[in-house]
Amino acid sequence: MSLKPPDRRPPVGFPLRLVPDERGELAFPSLEASVRQSIEVILRTRPGEQLMRQGFGAGLERMVGQPNTVSTRRRIQELVQRALTEWEPRLELIRVDVLEMADLPAQVRVEIVYRLRRTGDVQQLGLAMDLGG
Repeated sequence: MSLKPPDRRPPVGFPLRLVPDERGELAFPSLEASVRQSIEVILRTRPGEQLMRQGFGAGLERMVGQPNTVSTRRRIQELVQRALTEWEPRLELIRVDVLEMADLPAQVRVEIVYRLRRTGDVQQLGLAMDLGG
């Protein structure tokens, strides 16, 4: 007879069941982390990719293959501003800058500065985007 060790994986079902940690507490991300994760999801999602929310996402993949010009960087800035304003109500967008990276001509740096509506805290998020053009 073989004894198997107990399965320590959390149960998965519908609806998803949350499993408390060793102290009996549920782990939820902080407001700052939750908004940051949401921004990343919005920027990485193509419109039409999510069911029931056909317009969700920034559509940045359309910019891949474009030349790194002022007009391309302006279009990226517009896509980011529109998507975050529409899909993340927990933030107030302060500024979106799309910067040329001198040492990497096919990449741009997207800098996002925003205020959390609930706390008033100003946060910043930066990411590099490879245009490949």
